[in-house]
Amino acid sequence: MDTNVRPDEIPDGFTAADPTQANAGPDSKQAQKQAQQEQKRSILEQSLTPEALARLGTIKLVKPEKVTAVENMIISMAVSGKLPGRINEGKLIEMLEGIGAKQNQAKSINIQRKKYAFDSDDDDDNDDDLL
Repeated sequence: MDTNVRPDEIPDGFTAADPTQANAGPDSKQAQKQAQQEQKRSILEQSLTPEALARLGTIKLVKPEKVTAVENMIISMAVSGKLPGRINEGKLIEMLEGIGAKQNQAKSINIQRKKYAFDSDDDDDNDDDLL
């Protein structure tokens, strides 16, 4: 079958685009996402020692949101040039604890009650002062 068609042979209302490539959009997005993941993995492998990378993989099974936050922090440091060297396991643990502390601070709730002039928690509960 001849797939080479001259533009003047195409009827009105039709295009020379291949209909089988119409679904290339999601595939290209998938390929782009795959390439981003590969680049992210490559940066992490260069930035972390093997022990730290293994620990990160282990923690990812239990707390993926915490690992994602640390990975993003490491990648941003590496890209901006603020990473002095490879991160060892001890430094990774410190970073994980720092992320955990920030997440715990966001979860705490502080309730402050307002005090009113005629609060029922007064020492004298008689209503003589209201008469």
